[in-house]
Amino acid sequence: MSVPRPETGGRGLPTARSYFETRNTQADSRPERTSIVMRKFEVIYQRSDGEIRRADHIGPAIPAFEAAFSAFAHGSLITTTRGTVAVEDLEPGMKLITREHGSQPIQWIGAMRLVPEATATSGHDARMTRIMSNAFGFTRPERDLMAGPGARMLRKGTADSPDLLVPVRNMSDGVQVIDIVPPSPVMVHHLCLRKHATILVNGLEMETFHPGFGFERNMGQNMLSLFLSLFPHIRRPEDFGTMSYPREALVSPEGLELA
Repeated sequence: MSVPRPETGGRGLPTARSYFETRNTQADSRPERTSIVMRKFEVIYQRSDGEIRRADHIGPAIPAFEAAFSAFAHGSLITTTRGTVAVEDLEPGMKLITREHGSQPIQWIGAMRLVPEATATSGHDARMTRIMSNAFGFTRPERDLMAGPGARMLRKGTADSPDLLVPVRNMSDGVQVIDIVPPSPVMVHHLCLRKHATILVNGLEMETFHPGFGFERNMGQNMLSLFLSLFPHIRRPEDFGTMSYPREALVSPEGLELA
């Protein structure tokens, strides 16, 4: 699917005319396409023949897209079958230890840059959440963890409630879990496995990417096609598979529920 050629915009993010939304002008009532901010999304994936490919995509800088790329900050340590590896050093095909399905190979890695100074003009959410070491018990996490707006962690259930995936941001208490806006741009990443699962990130059980059951109902056909183009290993929404746990919705800065 072709994507509009971006124009260079201010504050480090390009702008482009949106082909998803229109509005009427007051002068002549003719529809005019509105402008939205576009951003670069970086994708690494493994083809069916085992070849690893890298690609840059241009897509709308809206929370539904950014949530797919913004879970783990540069430097986060992911537990693999070979030991811990920094998220930026992972490659598709490497196997991660999951709580639910044993070792699972990485199929897809997404990355983008959070740009704090772009927040005011784009709706871009640049807030991060710092989880202090031992915030949830000894070695949970083992060292401070910086999580992005797309991150969820597993909250263990009780006799009266099931295990639940909770947005890290929702656990902020201002002491052990703190929301911050980084002073400079930060690279953030997300991971997609063959099956939705939780993995160990700095010793905490964190969710791998899944857009959510029925996510496609919240997108028009053009938007859905563009979203799926970011996942070369996915052809249809149902190819993301089932979800391992119920979860609380991510909420955008405007209060809209996302994945």
